[in-house]
Amino acid sequence: MSPYSLIDDRKKRILQAVTDDYISTAEPVGSRTIARRYDLGISPATIRNEMADLEDSGYLEQPHVSAGRIPSQKGYRFYVDFIMQTKGVSDEEKLRIRRRLEERKRELNLVTEETARILAQLSNYAAFVLSPVSRAAVLKRLELVQVDPQLVLVVLVVDPGFIRTHLVMTERQLKPEQLAYINSYLNSRLRDIPLSKIGVSLLKEITAELKEYSNVIEATSEAVVQLLERRQEEAVVTDGQINILEQPEFREVESAKRVFDLLAEDDTVSGLLLDTMNAGNIRIVIGRESSHPNMDICSVVSAPYAVEGVPIGAIGVLGPTRMHYAKVVAIVELVAGHLGEILSKMLVM
Repeated sequence: MSPYSLIDDRKKRILQAVTDDYISTAEPVGSRTIARRYDLGISPATIRNEMADLEDSGYLEQPHVSAGRIPSQKGYRFYVDFIMQTKGVSDEEKLRIRRRLEERKRELNLVTEETARILAQLSNYAAFVLSPVSRAAVLKRLELVQVDPQLVLVVLVVDPGFIRTHLVMTERQLKPEQLAYINSYLNSRLRDIPLSKIGVSLLKEITAELKEYSNVIEATSEAVVQLLERRQEEAVVTDGQINILEQPEFREVESAKRVFDLLAEDDTVSGLLLDTMNAGNIRIVIGRESSHPNMDICSVVSAPYAVEGVPIGAIGVLGPTRMHYAKVVAIVELVAGHLGEILSKMLVM
């Protein structure tokens, strides 16, 4: 039997009213407030009795003896799973999000930074983006292009779907056949190798074998190393941390410190997002549903983003358990979809 099966429609409407009101005001909710603000067609006394039953069943709790009631974690979970109706984002806002991401699509780090910024601004909570996981990334092509007598453009094509470019100064202009030879050799050694397996020793070996072109090869190796380092740094991009201080729950120093400590733990945040990416669907983690001790006062809404139907990363929003779930779910789903579309355009077949 479902633990929720004993809630009748009237109790559901009261639980929804209490939750909606508390999300909006951050103040415990009393029966008279519900009767005055919500047209439920029942008296304050009846509402009071139903709220007492909901508290006995674990859906509501009373923070202070003289205060009204607030949703418990069980109440939030029921609200999210069975009551909440996702609120849509306006067409104007959708277009604005798409344009902002389109403007940054030349570089992966710009796209992820803008995505985190958009999520934080729209939700007014903290936001984070897990870049396409490097463990799955493969170097698909490396090409040197002469753009000036002493300037070569190094083009690194990574699957899934990203391009890095790096300008290299050369001691002399390379002939077309020399460039063709270097490109052929480099791709014979590096094509289809996971980035995680491209180490300094391999690059040194290649440099020694192409010592005739040591200047350009050393610079190319440096570009590859920079690519690997940048991907590690970009694993999780976070924005909107300052929004945490605007939430009443986190205005106490100790509560704020717990949340900031949580956001500073890249392994914890990336673990949450990796779980979402692997699950392949939107996830809502409420309070103690996470095993992390600092998550008991927070909720996280996260969703994967995909290229050609394959999840390659995830985005998320973190706020108090008194989160505006309906709004945040709509935002996260929309932004994840747009991000996947933008990255698909960056994909080099």
